[in-house]
Amino acid sequence: MATGGSGRRSVLMAAAAGGAALWRRLSAWLPRGRLGLAALLGRLSDRLSRGRDRRARRSSWFLLAPLLTPPVPVITAPPCSLCPEGAHRFQWIRNLVPEFGISSSHVRVLSSPAEFYELLKVQIKTAKQRVVMASLYLGTGLLEQELVDCLEETLEKSLQAKGSSNLRVSILLDYTRGSRGRKNSRTMLIPLLQRFPEQVRVSLFHTPNLRGLLRLLIPERFNETIGLQHIKVYLFDDNVILSGANLSDLYFTNRQDRYVLLQDSPEIADFFTELVDAIGDVSLQLQRDDTVQMMEGMVHPYQGDKMAYCEIANRRVMEVINSARTRQELLHAKTFHSSQQGSSLLSQQGSQASGGLKPEPDTWVYPLIQMKPFGIQIDEMVTETLLTEAERDARIYLTTGYFNLTQAYMDLILGTRAEYRILLASPEVNGFFGAKGVAGAIPAAYVYIEHQFYSEVCYLHQQERVQLQEYSRAGWTFHAKGLWLYLAGSDLPCLTLIGSPNFGYRSVHRDLEAQVAIVTENKALQQQLHQEQEQLYLCSGVVSSSTFEQPNRYVKLWVKLVTPLIKNFF
Repeated sequence: MATGGSGRRSVLMAAAAGGAALWRRLSAWLPRGRLGLAALLGRLSDRLSRGRDRRARRSSWFLLAPLLTPPVPVITAPPCSLCPEGAHRFQWIRNLVPEFGISSSHVRVLSSPAEFYELLKVQIKTAKQRVVMASLYLGTGLLEQELVDCLEETLEKSLQAKGSSNLRVSILLDYTRGSRGRKNSRTMLIPLLQRFPEQVRVSLFHTPNLRGLLRLLIPERFNETIGLQHIKVYLFDDNVILSGANLSDLYFTNRQDRYVLLQDSPEIADFFTELVDAIGDVSLQLQRDDTVQMMEGMVHPYQGDKMAYCEIANRRVMEVINSARTRQELLHAKTFHSSQQGSSLLSQQGSQASGGLKPEPDTWVYPLIQMKPFGIQIDEMVTETLLTEAERDARIYLTTGYFNLTQAYMDLILGTRAEYRILLASPEVNGFFGAKGVAGAIPAAYVYIEHQFYSEVCYLHQQERVQLQEYSRAGWTFHAKGLWLYLAGSDLPCLTLIGSPNFGYRSVHRDLEAQVAIVTENKALQQQLHQEQEQLYLCSGVVSSSTFEQPNRYVKLWVKLVTPLIKNFF
């Protein structure tokens, strides 16, 4: 009976917290006048009309039917709000995902592609138990081949040292991007599969939305617009690198991204290993003869029943999230209980046995997963809440290599109280700049989207609060994404988001994405994050009306007409 009463009290407390959070959100929008009301109505209209628009489009665009029907019911999460109580005000995130407390001394922020590449090689060469790499694709150049050679060398040494190796290598890529061309990610990795069949696994995720007639008619490259495996996680034993960078030579040389290394973090490494395994289990398995097949008993992503496949995928991923969350909650409870008992003697004995005290956590890591095809939208919920609840005079530095924000994110930026500095790519550093064919017009489409957003900012007289800045660097392209949150009155960020999402429609609705929220109280780590932000923004210029009068910002009429129709695909 006591347990039941406690459960009911928890539900009532959650409901009360949810009501308070909802009221704070409404009060944050409505008193701001027309601007706040427009933001609220815009979001409500966008959500309420989504189903109606989907049905209308389906009748005439039957080929897009797999894209316009939700695969599984949307998962709802407990309501949450920012709260000042406790160690930090972002602990509400652990109501949705596991919370990993670590020492800031285990976090290292990288700044350059070359540093990222060298770290990858060093980590591969020193791995003893596991190498897990998730990326959109693996390139086919000399630098990528060197990475594969490092893997082969490490696997070979592992076999020679013990006769039967404990080292396991798991690689997760996207099927469509990884299969593009004759020489591709698959052909790069097949020699590893042939030589180390018991130790190497290569999984190729295929979106369930690319199926039937649609899959037959859409050509290579264009089929990648339907949905991708976009997660970028690279882990080696207990060290984890979170980034937005792919495994390709441009990302090792002159394409600017973001990278953070979490050292000696076994719980975080275990979580991402399990996450990659879960996605791998519902993906096509690359074979030694370059064929692919599903695991025995698994529903096929584009030949089997779509609803059944998505439900299985949802269940596998949510099992990883929920089991990790339960483990961390038990760990928190055990730690709290030990501290309440004042067991300092036992702690000293334990530290002597293990070689030293484990540092007290001053930094918390929250994995945020977004897989809308499977009905998982945790990253979207957390990001929207962060934007909604950011206080007046707080500053948010948001960066994306592809500026194409969802309507919900745009409404929140324009309708809430924090100051925004949004960093995006100038046309010359856009990854599609100079591309052949239709892809060559994509930078112009981004200019058009940027101009529309800037015009809305000006119309609402928000130029001082919401500022756009364009990254420009000769000979480089720009691919960084994420945000830094500075609380009111603070010169240093206390939170950053880093990972694969671009804050656009694709990231929210089409692709598989993952990033982490890193919250820290440590001034040295806050300084690292601040310097990272400053270094990126130093290579930028502020956008003004004159920006769009420059000759290189001219957008052809056909691009303006087509962009609204295709913006949800890039």
